Amino acid sequence: MALSEVCSVTEFQRNTRQYVGHLNEKESPMVLTVNSRAQIVVQDAASYQEVLDRSATEGTRAAIRRSNRDADDGRGPPVQ
Repeated sequence: MALSEVCSVTEFQRNTRQYVGHLNEKESPMVLTVNSRAQIVVQDAASYQEVLDRSATEGTRAAIRRSNRDADDGRGPPVQ
């Protein structure tokens, strides 16, 4: 995901209501800059929750893959 939406923290503060509406509509994150350097990423709550859900799902899948590899290699508790 490329973060193409960028504005300064000052601009965001001046027009918070408009930017929040834009974030909710676009459902993509925005980079806020301080002294022309990226400092903060903001996004709407629903999109952020999707990111958290995908991360949790991928973490679970990775744990299952590790467990399967361990079982294939004979590591772990014996199956009864």
